[in-house]
Amino acid sequence: MKYMKKEFYFSKVIRTEILFTPLLIGLPLIVGFSFIFEWYNRGILEGSSAFNGELILGIIIIIGNIVFDIPLIKSLRVLSKKK
Repeated sequence: MKYMKKEFYFSKVIRTEILFTPLLIGLPLIVGFSFIFEWYNRGILEGSSAFNGELILGIIIIIGNIVFDIPLIKSLRVLSKKK
């Protein structure tokens, strides 16, 4: 029985993470900004206070995404440079 080489599979994992990074970063930002856009269109322009929850959800999604994505990008840059 042969052992698998760790370096080969490690590089595949890094490559896969780099491939899915735009999706992991972009999709929550799009959802967060769409919540804020809907709050602005239906809450501010129409004068309804029922959409204030969408503003809070949008801000939480955007801030949470930024907080967790900055370390992800930094670690991917460091790991791709070590390769």
